[in-house]
Amino acid sequence: MIGRVSAALAACVLATSPAVADTLVDNINGISVARDGTVTQFGGMLIRDDGVIRQILKRGEQPMTPYQYHLNGEGRTVVPGMIDAHLHLMDVGFKALTLDLSDTASLAEAQAKIAEYAAKFPNRAWIIGTGWNQEKWGLGRFPTAAELDAVVTDRPVWLSRVDGHAGWANSKALQMAGVTAKTADPAGGRILRTGATRTPTGVLVDNAQALVASKVPKPRPEDRDLAFTTAQDILVRQGVTAVADMGISIDDWQAYRRAGDNGQLRIRIMAYAGSVDDMVLIGGPGPTPWLYDDRLRLNGLKLYLDGALGSRGAWLKAPYADDPGNSGLQLLNPTQLRNLMSRAALDRFQVAIHAIGDAANAEALSAIDELDDTYKGDRRWRIEHAQIVDPADFARFAEHGVIASMQPTHQTSDRLMAEARLGPDRLAGAYAWRSMLDAKVTLAFGSDAPVELPRPFEGIAVAATREDKDGQPFGGWQPQQTITREQALAAYTAGAAYAGFAETRFGQLAEGQRADFLMIDQDPLLASPQDLRGTKVLQVWINGTQVYDAATAAPVEIKQDEAMKAFDLGDTEGSVPAELGR
Repeated sequence: MIGRVSAALAACVLATSPAVADTLVDNINGISVARDGTVTQFGGMLIRDDGVIRQILKRGEQPMTPYQYHLNGEGRTVVPGMIDAHLHLMDVGFKALTLDLSDTASLAEAQAKIAEYAAKFPNRAWIIGTGWNQEKWGLGRFPTAAELDAVVTDRPVWLSRVDGHAGWANSKALQMAGVTAKTADPAGGRILRTGATRTPTGVLVDNAQALVASKVPKPRPEDRDLAFTTAQDILVRQGVTAVADMGISIDDWQAYRRAGDNGQLRIRIMAYAGSVDDMVLIGGPGPTPWLYDDRLRLNGLKLYLDGALGSRGAWLKAPYADDPGNSGLQLLNPTQLRNLMSRAALDRFQVAIHAIGDAANAEALSAIDELDDTYKGDRRWRIEHAQIVDPADFARFAEHGVIASMQPTHQTSDRLMAEARLGPDRLAGAYAWRSMLDAKVTLAFGSDAPVELPRPFEGIAVAATREDKDGQPFGGWQPQQTITREQALAAYTAGAAYAGFAETRFGQLAEGQRADFLMIDQDPLLASPQDLRGTKVLQVWINGTQVYDAATAAPVEIKQDEAMKAFDLGDTEGSVPAELGR
């Protein structure tokens, strides 16, 4: 087929089979943003049959070589595919396939939902789920095992807090894990207790979660495959074409490899192992090569240095304003941190350090400062979240080219909690995107999904306004930290690609880059903040092939009944075999 074809026919052809010849996409409002926020606007793209952009065309310019397919964009806005620079990919799928409490507004509502789920799945040996948030419930405290026992007593229940840094167990789960008043707090963890009796209340924070989590049955490979397929569908519909997947296991990696081998890997994954053992099992002597047309690579290692604000596990330089005896949890001591960083850096694995509190960020920067002279070259040390930073430390990020991997919607979700946890005098370095950019620090934006929803256009709106979906607080929270929407768009595209050593492959719409792009319903640089937040993704193209069309797409199918069969009671009669422990 030579020459021009209708947009509908071209889209149909390209959506159902791989591209076999050059494709012209024109009559578009094309926008791409460099890492420094510089905007390039264009009117068309010529895409090679291998999915790489051959030529960027100005409005009215003709392609330099013949093409076989043509798509008339009808004036729609085209932007690069969004890159979520920090999420937990498999957890996005498992959240959809298990009990999700993220939409509950009260403890009573959560209890009702737990009871309903337990009745729906009477053969599940464990009830597991995620998403609870005592702050959203207005509870003023953490929930208790007794409050879970009120709705489920016949089986263990284990529910992760929305941030993943605390778990809520019923008495059956505590009993099966052997957690009693005599159980010591593990290093980097805390068992919440009742008064002088020291009886566990039912909530375990950070490393203490393993006491119960180790007893939970392990998902089967087919459960992981379904979770991954579900997560891909959720992400693509939001315009996310690439992710940095933080803390993966060898089991996760094998699920991605199965998808790649079967031609079902659509998005691009920059993976970071959750342990040195997994890092070595996957990468061996160093980061893997890019696989499946630049769709999968193990970049490095993810480390946890502290917990989260919501569970008061973030490591602070001074005690919490609302818990004066507590400064959070240091999950790695200085020697452990440096040894793990050295083990990864020795084989040129990239290091990504979770640091939320100001003490954790300062310690991560000190470790980088000590190791940077030893491990020469372009290391691109990453600090994940960087939520609460001592203003004196912003310059230290830039000194060694440390990337600030941050999540804009954490600011709107955490605003009131952060004020309570820190007090008014310690907010100058909270979610401080503008201060980072002013210090010449590269920003990479993401969602931390499933903690937050993976909605990049909402994140761009938050970064530019520091207001929530209701426009609150008017004028923005700590408005001196707003950034331009161009800078925010860069952090979701070119900056996020750079953070994962992918800037020569994708992240911009430029000659020689992969043709990953979105057609959307409005210009994100001109829309009002509220309209920007509600941007509709009309089409998603990855590697020059259309993978999503909003006009014809069916809703995401959530197959809870098909998932987690490893949790069925079977012959276990409620007990969990030791070999199923994580």
